[in-house]
Amino acid sequence: MTKVTQRVKKILAGYESDNPGTKGNLARILMHGKLGGTGKMVILPVDQGFEHGPARSFAPNPAGYDPHYHYQLAVDAGLNAYASTLGMLEAGADTFAGAIPTILKCNSANSLSSNKDQAVTASVADALRLGCAAIGFTIYPGSEDQYELIEEIRELAEEAKSVGLAVVVWSYPRGGMVSREGETAMDVCAYAAHLAALIGAHIIKVKPPTDAMFLEAAEKVYTAQKIDVSTLTARISHVVQSCFNGRRIVVFSGGEAKDLDGIYNEARAIRDGGGNGSIIGRNTFQRPREDALAMLDSIVKIYQGKF
Repeated sequence: MTKVTQRVKKILAGYESDNPGTKGNLARILMHGKLGGTGKMVILPVDQGFEHGPARSFAPNPAGYDPHYHYQLAVDAGLNAYASTLGMLEAGADTFAGAIPTILKCNSANSLSSNKDQAVTASVADALRLGCAAIGFTIYPGSEDQYELIEEIRELAEEAKSVGLAVVVWSYPRGGMVSREGETAMDVCAYAAHLAALIGAHIIKVKPPTDAMFLEAAEKVYTAQKIDVSTLTARISHVVQSCFNGRRIVVFSGGEAKDLDGIYNEARAIRDGGGNGSIIGRNTFQRPREDALAMLDSIVKIYQGKF
């Protein structure tokens, strides 16, 4: 067994209420792959089929229609974990058992609805049956359905923690009063990350924030307290601060398709701002396999401080 590093032990120490099973599963993710033991992580999420449909998700790289492709990509790239939906994980659970820690996404939306809500699509029992290290769940702060989503994850998280699973929360502000620009505004991203910490997430996933401000009351405080939001590195640092001053793991999504320089510069800002890593879906699996592996290798090197 790989010895848990001091860096990982320090991260685990921030989770003071958790049982050895949950801490062990967090350690599984933190100690796996090329970044194992560094406190940094890169995760492949493939839950976009629900939200965007098969062609929009996989037609740019048709190999991605096969669930085994994504497992293999995450394994070969030496990533920390692979996150996906119930059917996708079931389709490769036996072939890839023990090959990489998995995260079962337990709720999903789809493009055929105008609601800013998600359906619960998997259970803690499913996660245990499939040998997952964690469950994943999306909340939409700002949405008309946000309180129901928060109540659903509170219930699922209680059950997950009781049986030793970790909890990953995607916290994406949208709907209600939140404008398109507001979804990634500095104050809103920090608020969304803090909400995820408050509802008990072990790993928090948010979008990289812009320098925009959305809430007037918050903007006044940022100005009065001279909170630096001038660079992405500074903004990442503030999001980390908002996650209990760095006592919670926070990773950042890759978002919409962008060029390699954009992806690499974003990863450098996450690294330099104290973020724990990246969780990159479409920017990975919509590229040809060799291109994706090369890109992921470069991202890993960035988090290792080598690129």
